[in-house]
Amino acid sequence: MHVDYIIVGLGLAGLAFTKELEEANKSFVVYEDNSQNSSIVAGGMYNPVILKRFTPVWNAIEQLKVALPFYQSLEYKFGKKYDFTIPIYRIFKSVEEQNNWFIASDNPLLANYMDADLIHKKFEGIIADFGFGKLINTGRVDTKLLLQDYRNYLSEKQLIRNQGFDYSELNISETQLNYKGVKASNIVFCEGFGLKKNPYFNYLPMQEAKGELITILAPNLAIDFALKAAVFVLPLGNDYYRVGATFNWKDKTKQPSAEGKKELLDKLNSFIEVPYKIVDHSAGIRPTVKDRRPLVGVHPKYKNISVLNGLGTRGVMIAPIAAKALYNHLEKNITLDNEISIARFQHLFLG
Repeated sequence: MHVDYIIVGLGLAGLAFTKELEEANKSFVVYEDNSQNSSIVAGGMYNPVILKRFTPVWNAIEQLKVALPFYQSLEYKFGKKYDFTIPIYRIFKSVEEQNNWFIASDNPLLANYMDADLIHKKFEGIIADFGFGKLINTGRVDTKLLLQDYRNYLSEKQLIRNQGFDYSELNISETQLNYKGVKASNIVFCEGFGLKKNPYFNYLPMQEAKGELITILAPNLAIDFALKAAVFVLPLGNDYYRVGATFNWKDKTKQPSAEGKKELLDKLNSFIEVPYKIVDHSAGIRPTVKDRRPLVGVHPKYKNISVLNGLGTRGVMIAPIAAKALYNHLEKNITLDNEISIARFQHLFLG
């Protein structure tokens, strides 16, 4: 069997890259062992504003220009709804935050997203003594449903192998790769946290951040917007809400913890005063990088081995544009932006 590409990992990064390959009529096979679940348990929000400081997210406008049509095309492909446009209400903690919101809303990069008019409406069960700031043109992608549908689609076309990848079985030459009888011109590793065990890219400075989420049933909350205070509260429909997420830099397990649950509940209870029932609790490991930029590029020694990783907390926004950049680099020799290229860590490879 000969293909143009082997893809290892099918989270948002792997999905976005295989979509690029499909559109270019490139042949490929995907290896996915379901060992990394950060994309599945992600909140899936897209929002170009850092809500702690009211500052622009890096490269957000360019990311959304690629990401929104990307998800729209997948909705058309599968006849499903994945992208749910929803405003975000940020609870103010002080008059100072209100003033900071006014100042930030004048920023040309944020003007299309930050409503300058403060909201003082009272909502049942929400503690917001200083009111809210409203973000528009934001939303949520149902990453779990999207990934399930895409994996099923690849399975039907016999393009996915549900098994782990054995690095010792990869034979490399200048012109061709051979993995257990599958010959390929290129391989792209999109493994998320699994990168730490990858002998070709484990020199890259990935930081693992465990995140936990809970889903609650709260019939009396009755909001049709995402709420941001100490944590996010995302409406899922039918009185269900997703609450999260935690950041734990020490716990590397993927299992939900009592500590994570307590942290979420303590934060939720600081601004919510309606009864609710916990119906789900999940966890995943985010693949993050200290400089908050993705890891994209070709191995310093092996030119047919590449990486697409490190999407962090904003994978929904970054995955499509990063995948396109890598594809254009590999197939069209377009130089990668220095901010995302793994060349910025060349010194670590050289030791």
